[in-house]
Amino acid sequence: MLASLPKPEVILTHESDLDGLVSGLLLQRLARKLFNAEVPLEAWNYQAWQKRALRESAAWVCDLAFEARLDLAGWAVVDHHPTTLKAQRAVLVHDVAKSAGRLCYEQCVAHGLGSPALDRLVKLNDVADLFLEDDADFVAANDCANLVKTYGFWNLHELIGGELERLLDHPLLEVMAVKRRIEDPLGYDWAKANVTELSPTVGYVRTVVGNVNLIVHKLLEQKATPHPVLLTLFRKANGSIIVSLRSRNGEAQKVAQQLQGGGHPNAAGATLPRSIQQIPDAVDYLQRVLNPPKEQGRALNSLEGLFAGIDLKK
Repeated sequence: MLASLPKPEVILTHESDLDGLVSGLLLQRLARKLFNAEVPLEAWNYQAWQKRALRESAAWVCDLAFEARLDLAGWAVVDHHPTTLKAQRAVLVHDVAKSAGRLCYEQCVAHGLGSPALDRLVKLNDVADLFLEDDADFVAANDCANLVKTYGFWNLHELIGGELERLLDHPLLEVMAVKRRIEDPLGYDWAKANVTELSPTVGYVRTVVGNVNLIVHKLLEQKATPHPVLLTLFRKANGSIIVSLRSRNGEAQKVAQQLQGGGHPNAAGATLPRSIQQIPDAVDYLQRVLNPPKEQGRALNSLEGLFAGIDLKK
């Protein structure tokens, strides 16, 4: 149980989606309850997270995949990404069938921090993060999740003052609903006509308006392209390029790993090297990385180099 751990020096979460925001703020609330202290929250994208030094003697991590380097005494990881590792020293709360937010909320409820408002928000987070398209709350959940995609983790954090309940019935949800009704159909038609092949299995979807996740989901669902993995690109304010990958049969995570990223089998992401700061450069880079030279070609090139300068007619 998290209650048996020493006070964490920091809480570390994923910055790119609603699940990271919900789980991170819930763990902050739990730390406040257990230790009467404000524990700082840090939010990370996958690539930067891999490079972060783990100096703290105690920390809580959520919505970031459990890996060997996190198996530290005094650390707790609450996550739902697939892993084959077993925790030896760290506390691991793990279930691939639940969102990280749900797993954190269960810890909160165990310590008397549940509420009807949080019940509702965590349900919406579950539906959006696990992409439960048959759920009656699917549309509302995606509107809520799109707040983070549209306004960013820390901007939204500031808007709600760190109080998760304020996401429910937030005025900006009206903006998300209007965008969905008007922009999504326009965005889908445009995106369908603007898919660039990066490899035989990966297509780059250009988007101009609309909920990117829903547009890509519809393209995959309707098999509107021959590519089992669809990729979108987003340029952040600092110039870094974020890659988002979607699939229906588990292929997205494998492509993300080629790009030093990670995530779920059908929903994954990565951050491209800092030297890549423009979308056209990102497309060129991805085409090179996703289409490595064939082994046979490399072997022939090696033979050509070996016999260079030798007159084989003698």
